[in-house]
Parts: sequence; C-alpha cells; structure tokens
Amino acid sequence: MQQLLSQATTLDEVQTFVTGLRDAYDIEHLVYHSVNSTGEQYAALTYRANWVDRYIEQDYARIDPVVHGCYQRFQPIDWKELDWTPKSSRNFLGEAIDAGLGNQGFSVPIRGPSGQFALFSANQRCNDDEWKTYTQEHVGDLILIAHYLNEKALDIEGGPTRGPARALSPREKDTLTLLALGNNRAAIAEELKISESTLRVYIESARFKLGAANTTHAVAIALTHGLIVV
Repeated sequence: MQQLLSQATTLDEVQTFVTGLRDAYDIEHLVYHSVNSTGEQYAALTYRANWVDRYIEQDYARIDPVVHGCYQRFQPIDWKELDWTPKSSRNFLGEAIDAGLGNQGFSVPIRGPSGQFALFSANQRCNDDEWKTYTQEHVGDLILIAHYLNEKALDIEGGPTRGPARALSPREKDTLTLLALGNNRAAIAEELKISESTLRVYIESARFKLGAANTTHAVAIALTHGLIVV
C-alpha cells in the first residue's frame, strides 16, 4: 500500500488510495482531513456523500467530540475515551450512526508545518471486544499510514513541509527502515548489534534531522522523501 501512495501525484489519487486502504484493512470507514494555517481544507474519506454534506451544512465540527478531543491531544485516541455526555454530542453520534458510521472509532491527530492540523480516523461497526482486538492488531500500521498520508498530501498541495534538513547516516537509515518494517526496538538493537540506548540516539538524531514530531512521523517523512525503501 505504501508503494501505491508513493506513486500518487494528485489529490484524487490520494482519495483512491484511501478507498483501497479501507478495503485492504477490512474496515467500515477511513478518513483523512486536513486544515492548513489559512483555513483551507482537504479530505479523503469513505463516508457517504449525504453525511459529509450534512456535517458541513450543520457545521458539526463545532460539537464533534473527535475534533475537539484530538485538537487537545498529540497521541492517538480511541473514541470511547472522549466525552460524549453532552446531549448535543449524543444526538450527533446517533445521527452519524444512522448515516452509516460505525459505533467504534480511532483517531490520530497530526500537527504539520505552519499551523497545519490533520486527523486520520478509522471507523467500524462492532462490539468492544472485536474493536479492541482490531486496534491492537493494526494500531501501528494506522499511525504510520496517518503520518505518511499527511506528508503525501502536503507534498502534492505544494505546501510547506518539514522535509529532510540534513542527510541521514547509514545507521539512521537502517534504524528507520527496520522500524518501518514493524520491528520493535529490542529486535532492531539485536539486528544492528548495538545497545538499545545507542539505538535511541540514532532514532532521536534522525527525528531531529527530519524535523519530525515523533518516531512514527520520522519514518513517514523518510518514506515520503525516498530516504528509505521498504
């Protein structure tokens, strides 16, 4: 899937990628929504058109707990951790479910350059146990895809990016490549025959050079700019 996104050159192709991603991950809906510093918006999503129109018409972003909750956070969050107690929020959720959304959700907040804010959300209709199993299995992929998708959208739109400030060293490239392949830090340290403390130095050095907000974002930037190939 990463190879398909790397080949995208238009926002329409990003939309096609998101639709294919939904099918590949066997999930009800996926949504990428970005707002830049001037208020311009872009979205690639699989929600029904009538729900998107209704959301915009009613300006539901004002009361959407997902938007408000993620704007205050930096870490991914399950929708059940958000505050749905206000009557307006409960009514909003009921209308969303009637429009075809699932009762479960997971969102990754993304803060880009020059005040850009984006969200990547996965949405499913299932019980709590099924959703817990699904997120535990796919959370790593979803977080990486969120950042990779954001970097690609920024690149296509020609906006400011936090691309590589300096070239990565061979060790830094090896480290990010192994992270992109899904290896944990202990396994990577063993593979590279270094200590985990030394590994952390390589990771932080790469993150600093790339201007990344976190390790996952560093991997996404490196993939987007062709610094590593997996």
